[in-house]
Amino acid sequence: MTKLDSSPTVDSSAFPAGSSRTVLALAKLRTGSDGVGLVQKQVSSPEPGQALLRVRAAGVCGTDLHIQDDEYASAPPVTMGHEIAGVVEAVGSSSDSDWVGRRVAVETYFSTCGKCVQCRAGRGNLCAERKSIGSFRDGGFADYLLIPVINLHQIPDSVDVHAAALTEPLACVCHCLLDPAVINTGDRVLVTGPGAMGLLSAQVARACGGRVVLSGLESDRPRLDIAESLGIDTTTEAPESEAFDVVIECSGSAGGAGAALRAAKRHGKYVAVGIFGRPVSIDFDAVLYKELTVTSGFASTPKSWDRAVELLRQGDVSLDVLVGRVVPLREWEDVFEALRRGQGLKSVFDPTL
Repeated sequence: MTKLDSSPTVDSSAFPAGSSRTVLALAKLRTGSDGVGLVQKQVSSPEPGQALLRVRAAGVCGTDLHIQDDEYASAPPVTMGHEIAGVVEAVGSSSDSDWVGRRVAVETYFSTCGKCVQCRAGRGNLCAERKSIGSFRDGGFADYLLIPVINLHQIPDSVDVHAAALTEPLACVCHCLLDPAVINTGDRVLVTGPGAMGLLSAQVARACGGRVVLSGLESDRPRLDIAESLGIDTTTEAPESEAFDVVIECSGSAGGAGAALRAAKRHGKYVAVGIFGRPVSIDFDAVLYKELTVTSGFASTPKSWDRAVELLRQGDVSLDVLVGRVVPLREWEDVFEALRRGQGLKSVFDPTL
């Protein structure tokens, strides 16, 4: 992975207003699992309030597989990719010129209605008319991305630009765990599923003062080893029944959810982080019998992004250890297949390769 200078020189005049350029993009082109492929697309110069981002990193997420399989809503043809970091190359308003040249990660929504109850309460992530990048508006699996300036967050200099793409899933975890806070100092916390979301959740839970155990299968040993390198306790055994104040389900599997429900103490907390992508069968009566509090969080909010960036700035969360490999867009089929098989941890596309 390559660190970029925090203030690279960028010539915004290279993309004048009203112009466009052709870029290589990985897109959901049509319905069906065979409807994903590489195409040439046009990206226009930014309008007022927008920024043009030179993409340096775009993380591949389980949600991308759900989009490929039509298990997560999208509007083909649309460029995929919502975990993004790069450098601002141009802006549409002179008042935003200070952003040019900055390394940034980006919030995932492109637009919301701004008028509904959710928007007015600061919960644009729940707006029924929200259009997100990577599913309903063109995302970051491309050389360039147009994004509202309001969605930009500067990356701390200490964070590698490829790893910085994972600021987005970190913000999602912060939304689930910190808004409102579900972990008190000294709580025993179980995290099921040692994927990227599980490793991020374990780190955030520890930063909150929790005594964390990350649970996985023996086949997850490489990922559990990463957790142990961060000083997080792990197990491949069935978690102890009714032993944890907070359980955080990150596996997106019925088995993980069942283990988490069994492990939760009476009057404990169950936090849903992982996405199943389909109906599953679990013993949800445990919620009633144990009087569990069940919470979750969809996507992220500006507040959760601020929390995520601060955790990175303070060094409480490491993203670098989660990046397994950085690859060009043309290797997308191999990357998607490896993710389906559960191989490695986090793959990141760098369109400049």
